Amino acid sequence: MKYSSIPSAQSVVLHCKAKGIQDIVISPGSRNAPLTISFTEDSYFNCYSIVDERCAAFFALGMAQQLQRPVAVLCTSGSALLNYYPGIAEAFYSNIPLVVISADRPLYKIDIGDGQTIRQDHVFERHIGYSANLKQDVGHAPEKVRKYAPNYIEDDNFVGTQENIQAFNDDELNKALNTVLNKKLPVHINVPFEEPLYNTIDKPTVDPEFIFDNQAEETESGHWNEFLDCWNLSNRKMVLVGVNYPNSVEQEYLNQLGNDPSIVVLTETTSNIHHPNFFPSIDNIVAPIEKLDKKEELFEALQPEILLTFGGLIVSKKIKAFLRKYKPKMHWHVSEHRANNTFYALSHHFENNINHFFDEFLKSSVHVESDYFAHWSSIKTHYLQRREAYLKTAPFSDLLVFQRIFESVPENIQLQMANSSAIRYAQLFDVNPNIEMFCNRGASGIDGSVSTAIGASVATRKQIVMITGDLSFFYDSNALWNNYLRSNFRIIVINNDGGGIFRILPGQEETSNFKTYFETTHHLNAEHLCKMYGLEYACVNEENSLKNELKEFFTDPGISKLLEIRTPRLMNSKILLGYFDFISSEDINHFH
Repeated sequence: MKYSSIPSAQSVVLHCKAKGIQDIVISPGSRNAPLTISFTEDSYFNCYSIVDERCAAFFALGMAQQLQRPVAVLCTSGSALLNYYPGIAEAFYSNIPLVVISADRPLYKIDIGDGQTIRQDHVFERHIGYSANLKQDVGHAPEKVRKYAPNYIEDDNFVGTQENIQAFNDDELNKALNTVLNKKLPVHINVPFEEPLYNTIDKPTVDPEFIFDNQAEETESGHWNEFLDCWNLSNRKMVLVGVNYPNSVEQEYLNQLGNDPSIVVLTETTSNIHHPNFFPSIDNIVAPIEKLDKKEELFEALQPEILLTFGGLIVSKKIKAFLRKYKPKMHWHVSEHRANNTFYALSHHFENNINHFFDEFLKSSVHVESDYFAHWSSIKTHYLQRREAYLKTAPFSDLLVFQRIFESVPENIQLQMANSSAIRYAQLFDVNPNIEMFCNRGASGIDGSVSTAIGASVATRKQIVMITGDLSFFYDSNALWNNYLRSNFRIIVINNDGGGIFRILPGQEETSNFKTYFETTHHLNAEHLCKMYGLEYACVNEENSLKNELKEFFTDPGISKLLEIRTPRLMNSKILLGYFDFISSEDINHFH
């Protein structure tokens, strides 16, 4: 086993090992050589090589998402570090634990015109749980320290100064790693190194001080009587569920919610919870009402007295707009972490694990006589019937493609969804309860979706199927540049030659300006990328071919596969808008 001869490099590796941070995603470079050598020479660590730092951050995020423990990313100095920022922002808003480790040049080489130097300290300040900026060792390359930064040496005492630096660095590393473990937020550790960078030793020369702060934060309970009284008196309660890890909520609590006549439970595909009485396609309820004569009356009937939310961020813009206009009297959010005032009505944050909250809360709740669920359940049934009728006659399009995909995917797989059109179309359909669903809904960008899916596939035994639009796929095509593609990994690219989602947004016009700068039309395909990266490629542009391809697409012949589905650019938006027109039949105006 080899260690870098640089004390701070040894300290970082030993602290990671002590805190159980085992998975390290490394991007190549020279300045990070002391850390790369130390991590890769220790069999405790699982090391992965990803060249593109932006892809590396999302790859690590996908791993951490599945493992539910911190994963580290390591890069060299300079602009390499900045490429981590999209993945860090996603991790910050999704409470996914990333440890970002950057090698840096000595402080005295910053802003003097040296190559690959930028101001790396606190560079992620607004989207990070903690920034640990380590001090440069004076015991390494002492002649350079004396030459360029003699002020680093306290009273000309190298030994005493190095001991103080070691104590400072240990303190910073403990703070950073305890933050990532306890708060599930990304942290940044910046480590300055002076040359030489490649010298090694057989045993570490440092004896770090490890501080373990594993105490769970106190949870709120025992003084909920006023909330229970409100809950038990209300006959219109809405539970809205955002992103959840599969199997994270006990089914007995979901059953209790689903069988209460005064509760309407709205979920999304990323909620990963299921019950026959839940409402899993929110936009199928809300969007058609907007078109009806009696929309004000219907929205007032849907308006909850109490809104209870848990989980991560919400996809549906429709439910956000509705709840911002028709505010609940009370909005309670349950989370161990942050509570977002998404609807400008947040009245209380229960800082609890959701199962602990339900265990305490629901055992004291009572069913209230109400027609709230029954009323909206009848409307849901109406919409489902209209959806089926429309899809039977719908031409080949994005909408029909998503139906065919969800009909064909096997059970017990994991779907990784790209943002924009892909995740929004997915909300219109029922997903098999045995299928897991993930999407980067923290920052909700199109960047990094494929990288996240590949990272996730490394960390789970389930087959992963990535469903993405064309822009998101091409934007993240460097994700395929690695040696970790599993043979059963699948990508479905729905290619409508541009950003088709812009066609359904208000204000779009059929102009050259719109096509160039908003829709960004193109004529690219994925065939040559698949050839370059060694994926099996197939392309379809009509329904029968799609059905035939999907029959064998998920089997494992020993190679990763990509299926490109070409859909009509100009027709997709018309078919989707026509869908909402169709299901908003005037029949609904007769519901009371």
